[in-house]
Amino acid sequence: MINLKINKAERDNNIKRCREKKILLPTFEQMKEPAKNTLSLKEKIRNVGLWDVNPLNLFRITWKNEKKDFGGGFGDVNYFEFPRELTGVNARIIALTGKWFPTGAHKVGATYGCLAPALVTGNFDSIMQKAVWPSTGNYCRGGAFNSALLGCESIAILPEEMSRERFEWLSELAGEVIATPGCESNVKEIFDKCNELKKNRSDIKIFNQFEEFGNYLWHYEVTGNAIKEVFEKVLNGKGNVAGFVSSTGSAGTIAAGDFLKQKYPQMKIAATEALQCPTLLMNGFGGHRIEGIGDKHVPWIHNIRNTDMVIAIDDEDCIELIRLFNEDSGRNFLIDSGIDSKITEELNQVGISGAANLLASIKFAKYFELNENDVVFTILTDSMELYGSRLKEWNQKYGKYGKENAIKSYHKNLTGANTSSMMELGYYDKKRIHNLKYFTWIEQQGKNTEELNSQWYDYPDYWNRIQNSVNKIDKLIAEFNSETGNL
Repeated sequence: MINLKINKAERDNNIKRCREKKILLPTFEQMKEPAKNTLSLKEKIRNVGLWDVNPLNLFRITWKNEKKDFGGGFGDVNYFEFPRELTGVNARIIALTGKWFPTGAHKVGATYGCLAPALVTGNFDSIMQKAVWPSTGNYCRGGAFNSALLGCESIAILPEEMSRERFEWLSELAGEVIATPGCESNVKEIFDKCNELKKNRSDIKIFNQFEEFGNYLWHYEVTGNAIKEVFEKVLNGKGNVAGFVSSTGSAGTIAAGDFLKQKYPQMKIAATEALQCPTLLMNGFGGHRIEGIGDKHVPWIHNIRNTDMVIAIDDEDCIELIRLFNEDSGRNFLIDSGIDSKITEELNQVGISGAANLLASIKFAKYFELNENDVVFTILTDSMELYGSRLKEWNQKYGKYGKENAIKSYHKNLTGANTSSMMELGYYDKKRIHNLKYFTWIEQQGKNTEELNSQWYDYPDYWNRIQNSVNKIDKLIAEFNSETGNL
């Protein structure tokens, strides 16, 4: 659960810091509906760059930023619809796009969902403590960014094999950057480093995305509502919401599916993971290259009982798809194949995990034999802006990308996608996956079996209690802002 117990001395420190730095904290309601922000705040934001370390950018933690690097306002939800000529399926596949968040990834929202409740209750002391952000990539970037906006110190932890761009950016923003052994799937090594820090340091507060329900709540409330708005406002509510497809990672983003299924009970939630590390599919293990979806465990905050399907995606398919979308030969082939050039220009909004989500959405549509009336929603967490070095690495490793590569990628990865490595989850399939939490969270991380059982047997009440905490948190944020005197 989210700890909302008030620690007065620590809360007073946070109020003092925010008062001195003229910082206001956005509520969940403001992140859902930034148009409700005051006119003066909107005018101030127009003088701030999207990635600037400026406290005003806390109010850009929304899916509704104008698509501008500097001085943008707010509009409708940012999304991208993949044309049927590209996907090879009749169903509409629509993705929210994370490129236009500060830091270029939606994880800045998840970190705020964890940080804000701790600030306004005093469960984190921004003066006396450093915020620790353990991650497989974008989460620690978002955490370091939000910490910098608030003027507090941070420690970023991520695997050493993550992209060069991540480390270069973090070195300028985070107070400390710790590289742990391994790649995406080496999450235990991150947890081990956190435990080491807790044992040896008293000046830290760890915000572990895999267990922090602020991560779950932000996506449930903000991402879920954004998808609902796209369906009702852009599509005029026409069609059938057939599914929500999301790579699991920390299991924050997939929480939007819990919100959507309450609105559209007929839909299914599909969890995506790497075929090279099929933890959910077959209790498997291994290393993979889909940056942003660390695994080999089941996150504490994953509502497994509400997940209907697991889809495993080959990381090689993601790499081939990214090259098709970003190399000149790939884009030229797509245009020659009838894809509008305006569409190909937008394909750089698909990062590596976004490619996995797209491929999983295509497999989902084929498996359930969806038609023109069906809509599948998914997420593009980030864009190729964060992976430029990977394209150079792949060209050195695989050779220059040419037309023959593009033909292969298009027919193999898109129109030729099949329904292998997928599983519809029955009651006991879900329970098998849920039980895997025991080994990571009870044996290794010291959580209690009673809460593990409550997640399953108290369903859906356990999860409803988390979902229903948003109004109380917004009230606490409003009271905190009032006490800073900055309103």
